[in-house]
Amino acid sequence: MKRMIKTGFTASAILFSAAVLFSCSNEQDPGVEFAPDMYHSVPLDPYSQIKENKFNPAGMNMREPVKGTVARGKQGYNVYLSEDNAETAGAELKNPLARNTANLEEGKVLYARFCSPCHGAEGDGQGLVGQKFKGVPSYTAGRVAELPGGHIYHVITYGRGRMLPHGSQVNPEERWKIVMYVQQLQKGETGTAVSDDASEEAAQEADEAGTKNPVTGTPNN
Repeated sequence: MKRMIKTGFTASAILFSAAVLFSCSNEQDPGVEFAPDMYHSVPLDPYSQIKENKFNPAGMNMREPVKGTVARGKQGYNVYLSEDNAETAGAELKNPLARNTANLEEGKVLYARFCSPCHGAEGDGQGLVGQKFKGVPSYTAGRVAELPGGHIYHVITYGRGRMLPHGSQVNPEERWKIVMYVQQLQKGETGTAVSDDASEEAAQEADEAGTKNPVTGTPNN
């Protein structure tokens, strides 16, 4: 009986060892990284460089886009200005969106979400963060009350002073809606209702700007 039990244990051990051996065998030498083709895809990923790319100059996957072009779906992410600063943006960029109730309402929601913690619900610089870190200006005071839309758009995108950039958090269309609402706050108004006459006038202005980039307001070449 003992011999049978011992023989059974021995046979089980042999079978287990064989199973482990066969399950771990692989025709591919794993090297440092097991199955690297599962981690690094065959297509040329722009942000992943494992081997030299024999098709592109300098062997790089990532290439600079042709100057003046915009990738499909990325319209408005590149702002082409004669000088890359907020002052130039204020002179060269115009809001391409119609000033209507729907855009203002969405701008107010976006402002409350991303801007009010510092700038306050009424744009007075008295948000919870603004109270903690003094010096957030009021939209209705001094030079800030006169800032044009393009200037505000540039600051939202790239930041300025203590304000960090928000370009990765709100897309170009959302930024222009925030700009639209901030310009309401510059006048000391928090409402979003726009009269039919004002909406019609804004629509005419948008039609006149039809030859411009529909997001940045810059001319299409």
